Amino acid sequence: MFSRRNGLTLFYLFEFEQNVRNPTRRSIQNIQPGDKTKGDFSLFIFKLNGMKRTVKQVAGIDVSQKELVVCLGRMYDNWTPELYASKTFPNTEKGFDAFVQWVNKLSDTGLTVRYVMEATGVYHESLAYCLHKQGLEVSILLPNKISNYVRTLEVKTVTDKTASEAIALFGLERKLDNWKPASPLYKKLRQLTRERDQLVQARTSAKNQLHAEQSEAEPNKSTVARVKKQITLFNKQEQEIKDELAVLVKQNETVKQKVALITSIPGVGSLTAVTVLAETNGFELIRNKRQLTSYAGLDVKEKQSGTSVKGKPRISKKGNRFLRKSMHLPALAAIRHDERFKTVFTRLVSKHGIKMKAAVAVQRKLLELIYIVYKTEKQYDKEYLKKSGSNKMLLPEQAD
Repeated sequence: MFSRRNGLTLFYLFEFEQNVRNPTRRSIQNIQPGDKTKGDFSLFIFKLNGMKRTVKQVAGIDVSQKELVVCLGRMYDNWTPELYASKTFPNTEKGFDAFVQWVNKLSDTGLTVRYVMEATGVYHESLAYCLHKQGLEVSILLPNKISNYVRTLEVKTVTDKTASEAIALFGLERKLDNWKPASPLYKKLRQLTRERDQLVQARTSAKNQLHAEQSEAEPNKSTVARVKKQITLFNKQEQEIKDELAVLVKQNETVKQKVALITSIPGVGSLTAVTVLAETNGFELIRNKRQLTSYAGLDVKEKQSGTSVKGKPRISKKGNRFLRKSMHLPALAAIRHDERFKTVFTRLVSKHGIKMKAAVAVQRKLLELIYIVYKTEKQYDKEYLKKSGSNKMLLPEQAD
């Protein structure tokens, strides 16, 4: 599994993972809050003869509401990672400036530094936008990716410091995509669609409260009146949001055409089309259908080992919940009004008897169809199966 050249032992990738990760796990397990990583805590796993050259630099950032816990790491040309510095900065504009200056001071100026962070609600956005405006390389990861990666390191002590170190190591090991901020239009659409979703939840809660009040033996009239006013206000505000969304879509001819194409799919209305485009930033970083379903959390996970362990397949739900939620009602409408989706639903229910599971499968197919229609710029063709004689539910050109 190895060869020798100029006195250096070159390990293949499998050997690297086995020999580098195991000592890394032991080192991270012993990290305590307040420990310094520079000096004693070094992830040198083995030393090769000759000079080592830095080939990659990463700043791993654990973002919270008030502070940024940062760890700097680098990868040498012998595939040896090292975490060599850590520090905490306030999550403010002044903190961002001090953070960048600190990184520039300690890193190799001849090599780009990649800034890697988790998507922690909205707390990471200000930092991401600030770094992007300065032309720096930024990567934003889903939290489940880091949590799963930390399990492979067998970290027993979980702190903000160890989290930033795990993020730095992940960035050193993986080839990550550059993050791009959403376009102003899609960002505005996303804000409005999410605001509407919150209003709908609040209105549902108010309606449940109204039902409970009116079902009492002696309802309080003033309470009933106030709850009815709340529901009226929610209805008015929802309509205002819909009107604002319609104006924004109408002002942009490209988005207007894309929405018209997407709404040709059975069950998919303009609000669903706008939500999908807003949550995916117009499919900016989506390369294929599999990546899209994973981003939405509609990908299937299954646990199976030998003959004794066989878990039920389930969707991961590790993704954009707004995108996943937006496909629920369209799927139900497609099942009721389109024969092809109704056939798929019936076939799946007859197979395992679980209606919700079959409905989720339709949600996934609808989301994939939206992506295909967007990429091919062709309307959904209800007669395609008859024309082609195919038993698939997809368009001729499948943008994968």
